[in-house]
Amino acid sequence: MYIIIIGAGDIGYNLAKILSYERHDIVIVEKNIENFQHSSEGLDAQVILGSGSSYKTLLKAGIRTADMLIAVSNSDEVNMLSAIMAKQYDVKHTIARVSNPEFLDDESPINQEKANIDLLIHPESVAAQTAVHLLKQSAATDFIEFEDGKIILIGIQLDESSPILNQKLSVLAKKFEHIPFRTVAIQRNEKTKIPDGEDFFKANDRIFVIVPKEFVQDLIKETGKKNVDIENIMILGGGQTGYLIAKELEADFNIKIIESKVDKSTILAENLKKSLVIKGDGRDINLLALEGIIDMDAFIAVTGDDETNIVTSLMAKHLEVPKIIALINKTSYAPIIPTIGINAHISKQLLTVNAILKFIRRGSVVSIASIPGIAAEALELIPNPGSKITKKPLKDLKFPKEALLGAVMRDSDVFIPIGSTQIKAGDKVVLFALPSSIHDLEKMFN
Repeated sequence: MYIIIIGAGDIGYNLAKILSYERHDIVIVEKNIENFQHSSEGLDAQVILGSGSSYKTLLKAGIRTADMLIAVSNSDEVNMLSAIMAKQYDVKHTIARVSNPEFLDDESPINQEKANIDLLIHPESVAAQTAVHLLKQSAATDFIEFEDGKIILIGIQLDESSPILNQKLSVLAKKFEHIPFRTVAIQRNEKTKIPDGEDFFKANDRIFVIVPKEFVQDLIKETGKKNVDIENIMILGGGQTGYLIAKELEADFNIKIIESKVDKSTILAENLKKSLVIKGDGRDINLLALEGIIDMDAFIAVTGDDETNIVTSLMAKHLEVPKIIALINKTSYAPIIPTIGINAHISKQLLTVNAILKFIRRGSVVSIASIPGIAAEALELIPNPGSKITKKPLKDLKFPKEALLGAVMRDSDVFIPIGSTQIKAGDKVVLFALPSSIHDLEKMFN
């Protein structure tokens, strides 16, 4: 496809990088000179200096022949306007990122339906929902649902006391035959490996396992982890993400939300029904102690500053809060987060990229998810009739080395495939793959 991307910040840059891997023709429009230079030097794409809200710039980018426009700049107005103009040039698919939640309202005079935009994505809502999922599976560093939650990709950080260390995966598979699971990736020393049966786990590995939903708790138990009973939660940051998390959780949990700005604190107090809103600086350990952080079961840091989220999360770790979730948007920080003891972290940028890729890859690819700090992607695919993947048992196929098939859903049954398994058209297949192998996988399923 010929795709125009408006904005070369973290979201636009990562999108362009992934889509270039998959051999799409990419043109980027960016008005910031530093982002322009960074993208020109680092991406296999044409980069144009200008604003996405200018029709002359869009014409220069080839809007008349584009198949898709993705507007992910830092300006809602630019994103909305460029998506609206793209439809005037008969661009088939348009996507816009917005930070103002008013654009999501049905009553808004400009929203997704009225502006004829195919996908309107609000990163704060996606981040909040992800944090809620992670909180409810407190032993996990990552928790991604496929096929309406029937298949789970779970990430777990292994402690030195884990009973599954230093044993070959082939041995563990036989040992835990009562649990249908597949280890699809191991992150060790900032490197991601797609494992085989001869690999084994080491202390501090971050492992990724695909498992049917009903066996998640059994799997967690065998790794030596356990979910913590969550009652009391402290949220640092009263922006949109913090507010949405508190709103989702306050009916079932005791919530304290700390916000340093007076105006935001007032709005939070007016709009949250049960949460206790505290005006103060969350970096002040005396304030955290006064507000009972040592009695908290979970600490969620979602301010707009990555460094604040990291520092306060480390404070919470020092005070032995069982579950810690941090919002970390700078990709350069992602590899170090598991090593310093933060249980789980989320990235609005990566979550937004995931949602956009899922939309782009509709068809054989049902869903896709990237994970912060991991150089691989989880995909859910449906093979077409007559596709290469359906013609032979898996052991007789030349499957990409940098990919591993995790689980299959056939009708209402979920199973872990083996060498003799033959995939059928219409199966829903969840697998894990490095970006370099995704194009070959799509060819096998199409």
